[in-house]
Amino acid sequence: MENGTRIYLIRHGQVNGYERYPIYGHTDVELTEVGVLQMEKVAERLRFVPLHAIYSSDLKRAALGAKILGRHHDVPIRHLPELREMFFGAWEGESLEDIRKKYPQELQKRQNDLLHYRPPGEGESIEELSQRVESCLAKILDDHKGEHVAIVAHGAVNRVIICHALGLKITHMFRIQQDYACINIVDYLDDTPLVRLLNG
Repeated sequence: MENGTRIYLIRHGQVNGYERYPIYGHTDVELTEVGVLQMEKVAERLRFVPLHAIYSSDLKRAALGAKILGRHHDVPIRHLPELREMFFGAWEGESLEDIRKKYPQELQKRQNDLLHYRPPGEGESIEELSQRVESCLAKILDDHKGEHVAIVAHGAVNRVIICHALGLKITHMFRIQQDYACINIVDYLDDTPLVRLLNG
């Protein structure tokens, strides 16, 4: 790949309480032992990739993943709040099942305007999430032209980046699966994205 920038886009590993299908958002939770092992597998898989920098969200679950990945790479590791998961306001820490029971009217409002809807408690809209993530990604790409960069982030953050790369409407983001500790590879060739791996 000549003159292009490659992004290794990684979701953090399994988190405590995962079995409840929680909406954690900005809630700062730890990885499980399985989550740590998952990230160690990712690190081994990317061990011989010539990375120039590693970025992550500043939340523990992503920051630890970046640290594990960095064991094999003597490069800067930067933890950015702009790469945090979407903020869910009053829904933070709730399970999907509980949200359906407690907030049926709010969920209908969300369904009616997926792009602009903000969860109660000053939650973040998908449009706001998209704006901050795309702005952050643009700066990373500008700072690392022609280099290989790893980003350890979150499900919704990754989906925003992938939607942008594929030219999809951001409201289609939930059609893209992002498993714990998955790897996506996106090449930016003269500012034209090419998705080489999805949810690998």
